[in-house]
Amino acid sequence: MEKYSQYRDRASGIAPFLPVPTASAGIYYPVHLFLFFIRLPLLLAAILTYFLFLQWLAIGSLGKKASLWLILGVPGIWWIDLQVDGVKKGSLAQQPKSRVPQPQSIIACSSTSPIDALYLAAIFDPIFTTSYPSTRLVQPISLLQAVLSAFGQPRIEPDVGTCLIDLETLVRQHPNRVIAVFPECTTTNGRGILSLSQSLLTAPRTSKIFPINLRYTPADITTPVPASYSTFLWNLTSQPTHCIRVRIAESLHNTSRPPAKDSVSLESVHDDTASSTDTLLSSEDAEGMNAAEKSVLNKVGEALARLGRVKRVGLGVEDKIRFVDAWSRRRR
Repeated sequence: MEKYSQYRDRASGIAPFLPVPTASAGIYYPVHLFLFFIRLPLLLAAILTYFLFLQWLAIGSLGKKASLWLILGVPGIWWIDLQVDGVKKGSLAQQPKSRVPQPQSIIACSSTSPIDALYLAAIFDPIFTTSYPSTRLVQPISLLQAVLSAFGQPRIEPDVGTCLIDLETLVRQHPNRVIAVFPECTTTNGRGILSLSQSLLTAPRTSKIFPINLRYTPADITTPVPASYSTFLWNLTSQPTHCIRVRIAESLHNTSRPPAKDSVSLESVHDDTASSTDTLLSSEDAEGMNAAEKSVLNKVGEALARLGRVKRVGLGVEDKIRFVDAWSRRRR
């Protein structure tokens, strides 16, 4: 992959946008093929049943979470290795609930796969959001949109007219829910942490921010390349089993925000000028963070890198856009 060397981090040599190659099945290829043809229709049926019917029915939070676990279980995602910072394995049940995300908490999660959103929904049932490099505001989205965004093109700015909101207002509007943020703004192959969006800087000072890193074994079910539906479904359903390694860091607070600082109201961003200078950051504003704001993002980024046992890279969404363009030209 030397032709994509310009999309490696200069300091570490990490290439976070290259797809992870699938190990050869060898003599077990017939087994993989059998699993694929058995699981694929079951998986599609489970997905369609949930998103078309079950999510709209009054089956309660427990019923919805059970349905999501069924979706995860069909392709063999049975093993979850969960570990919380400062908690010994096997003792999480004896710990206070404050060690994990609770209502009014904010999850800052790594972004590598469509499975990210499904797992978070099955455990925390959060409100999902999309972050952009050009604005501190976020776009609230549904679970289905969060899943599909892992296959989507990287975006610098939201569409004109998009409903944007700051995290403080979102927390205030949904005091009984957890908020999920993907601060890298696009997916990677899990081998590095990209530059983070400034959306986390609108979190209220009182809300706990939990960095969460998800890693997969095998790692080929990550989707760093947009529209890789067929490759993802093959890698997901043809493998006998998958493991998710979940690491939750100790909570952080947005100490850059004064306790009484006014937040941007929903009405000020819910109009046809959502991409105007009222909601988008200029290049100077993006670089103009103060020391406290930089410290908050650095702590989140360092926590995500430590949890994932990877390094932070000096790449971002703009680099991903250029990589996708080069990748598409090569594949034509």
